[in-house]
Amino acid sequence: MGRLFGTDGVRGVANADLTAELTLGLSVAAAHVLAEAGTFEGHRPTAVVGRDPRASGEFLEAAVVAGLASAGVDVLRVGVLPTPAVAYLTGALGADLGVMLSASHNAMPDNGVKFFARGGHKLADELEDRIESVYDEHRTGAPWDRPTGSGVGRVRSYEEGFEKYVAHLLAAVPNRLDGLKVVLDEAHGAAARVSPEAFTRAGAEIVTIGAEPDGLNINDGCGSTHLGLLKAAVLEHGADLGIAHDGDADRCLAVDHTGAEVDGDQILAVLALAMRERSQLRSDTVVATVMSNLGFKLAMEREGVSLVQTGVGDRYVLEEMKRHDYALGGEQSGHVIITDHATTGDGTLTGLLLAARVAQTGRTLRDLASVMERLPQILINVPDVDRSRVSTSAELASAVGEAERELGATGRVLLRPSGTEPLVRVMVEAADIDQARAVAGRLADAVKSALG
Repeated sequence: MGRLFGTDGVRGVANADLTAELTLGLSVAAAHVLAEAGTFEGHRPTAVVGRDPRASGEFLEAAVVAGLASAGVDVLRVGVLPTPAVAYLTGALGADLGVMLSASHNAMPDNGVKFFARGGHKLADELEDRIESVYDEHRTGAPWDRPTGSGVGRVRSYEEGFEKYVAHLLAAVPNRLDGLKVVLDEAHGAAARVSPEAFTRAGAEIVTIGAEPDGLNINDGCGSTHLGLLKAAVLEHGADLGIAHDGDADRCLAVDHTGAEVDGDQILAVLALAMRERSQLRSDTVVATVMSNLGFKLAMEREGVSLVQTGVGDRYVLEEMKRHDYALGGEQSGHVIITDHATTGDGTLTGLLLAARVAQTGRTLRDLASVMERLPQILINVPDVDRSRVSTSAELASAVGEAERELGATGRVLLRPSGTEPLVRVMVEAADIDQARAVAGRLADAVKSALG
């Protein structure tokens, strides 16, 4: 059996790859593994279970609940809420486990299951590996002790979760949003109720789009992966800014009053300066991945903010933040993690804090985001090459060195082997788009020559 867990839980086409049987089995295995680890010792275990609005989430939620309860875990069903809400409630309610059913920004036919440990933190890799191992043992017939009578888990709805999470969001906002008009694109996803409620209570005048989930329309031409509707709505309504989430609302991208996109790097830059001003940016440091735009790095250097870069993936950003107690980190895609208020990316929280900065300063989002200039970035995927030799090829190292000398201090080269396919990603940034294209093209040819 290949590894089930990816960088963000287990995902696949619902009822094809991610079946009710698999989801139930993983839930039982997770309960047993956490019990083995001593998480449940001395008390009756509790889990928080939530989902996004996908139609498949209805039966997959039932499978998770059945699996956990059959393993003796009491379940609090919080219904349709964002991934960061499930993480928050897992910690706030003192639960031993959290489970979120979502495939984030993926299309509707997909779904996924993600487990959170006590405190709302992502499970360690070794625990995920152990869950897979126990699941496989059970799947192939190994018996397990099943509780009976009063030992089985009890299940109840926890409708208070919505209000508790909204109150948590509002407590994190440093100032009110009175006087702002904000368009919210909810991607017909998990934040369709939460985000409008939080922005309204914070004082903003809101216009909502993509806020009518029917189980089938999640991420369909809207949300953070399709910003066209949001840009048009901001211009149509004369709004101060627009905020877009993905299906499970752990991401936030924005649009300024002119309809121009504000990406995750720019959002990080704006929030970094705001947090430093409030003495909340610990060590005056922000964490981002190696894929962040060079313009972000140059802006942080100019502003006196240190930048720590990690591998691609929000879990690596979070690991670095936890290791050194940094307060802010994120990705260009809009995953922004603010550890004083969240254990994972939180799109609604990010949007509220971005809007709060606009309201507090009286400056437009366009002006605030201009603290950094996005340099042209060219990405070329080179297929059918030996990705394992990227770091050892002398021929490739020579080509990269030549490219870096040509680009100088205002350009950057990154060669990254794919984690799942036989290809290498060539990324080049430069002050001039034509130069970036030319250098990227030459490097792609060099990769084919050296690794083909």
